[in-house]
Amino acid sequence: MAGGVEIIAHRGARSLAPENTLVAARLAHKLGAHRWETDAALTRDGYLVLFHDETLTRCTNAVQVFGYDPLSPEKKLRFRPSAIDRLDSHTLVELGRLDAGSWFEADDPYSTVGDIDPQILAGFKGETIPALKDGLVLTKELDWRINVELKDHSNEPAPNFHPTQVLTELSFSGIAPDRVTLSSFNHDWLRFLRQQAPEYEIQALVGNRNDQSLNFSDSVFISDEFEVLNINALLIKPSDIRRLKNAGKRINLFTVNAPHDYMRFVDAGIDGLFTDFPQRFI
Repeated sequence: MAGGVEIIAHRGARSLAPENTLVAARLAHKLGAHRWETDAALTRDGYLVLFHDETLTRCTNAVQVFGYDPLSPEKKLRFRPSAIDRLDSHTLVELGRLDAGSWFEADDPYSTVGDIDPQILAGFKGETIPALKDGLVLTKELDWRINVELKDHSNEPAPNFHPTQVLTELSFSGIAPDRVTLSSFNHDWLRFLRQQAPEYEIQALVGNRNDQSLNFSDSVFISDEFEVLNINALLIKPSDIRRLKNAGKRINLFTVNAPHDYMRFVDAGIDGLFTDFPQRFI
């Protein structure tokens, strides 16, 4: 690890490939990231796919395939996006029709497209939204490690359906528990997972919104319930990190992309960082 710090590829190597796709995961592994992080979200028919957003427009060609108007940015100020734009409006089979790779070259979200081999870029076209099982199988094949974030889009058909499905997929995949970390902003799900499958490490996500402030006297920080905290890097200072480390916590930060931030957080004693640019820190 870089100076003892775990480098976690956020949604794969998403600065160089379309996020949460298997090609982004493979690239992160090739670059030498210690682990990749990905998001597990529920489909309409109760399957888990690797996708971050509640809606499909940003990272797929759903507008063309399903034929809907996602609403202009101006209209979004007054209206909710079309229901058909939601990931959970569609079955696993329907989502399998989408191209989740071509948008990367067109949008160039990290201004990196000019540095990528044109043949590699062309290969992104037609990348699909992976199922969770696909990501687990790939991680096992690569003898690698994965952090699965359970995305709570308030669409569970029954309490704890989402974490139960995750445990089912983990069991079917045959991946070793020590290769898997489970994380979420939904701490009740983490409590359920710890009770049902204590062999998996859990990590509590903290600081979902960049404009919020953290209260370091909250129970998540001062209790022994969660040993590992994954904290929004925009909401924490090095002095806070040192205090939490002195209290026995393990601290990972998301999302750290700038080398100067990396250095000051490493100096404060962080254990790991999630980054869109694993190539910068390996």
